[in-house]
Amino acid sequence: MQMLYQSDSFIVVQFDVPAGEPQAGPQLNRGGFEIVDKFARKEIFIEGALAESFQQGVQALIDEGEPSEDELDAFIEGYAQMGLQPVVMH
Repeated sequence: MQMLYQSDSFIVVQFDVPAGEPQAGPQLNRGGFEIVDKFARKEIFIEGALAESFQQGVQALIDEGEPSEDELDAFIEGYAQMGLQPVVMH
């Protein structure tokens, strides 16, 4: 688990989980991103193709120059709107 981004509106955490026992050959990883919308108090975990799309979108913003917090928040909001899971503190 690695915190990638935090603003007044969002938190983005990356999870990399090794898939099973070590084997000969390439290792598969299963992971994704958890996005927490602080204002809506909702979260979503994205993985697979959706997580790849998210990662590529963030990389494109970075490749264009140093994105502002507003630009990053606007991009993240598009994914965060899919969040239905309420944030619950334990």
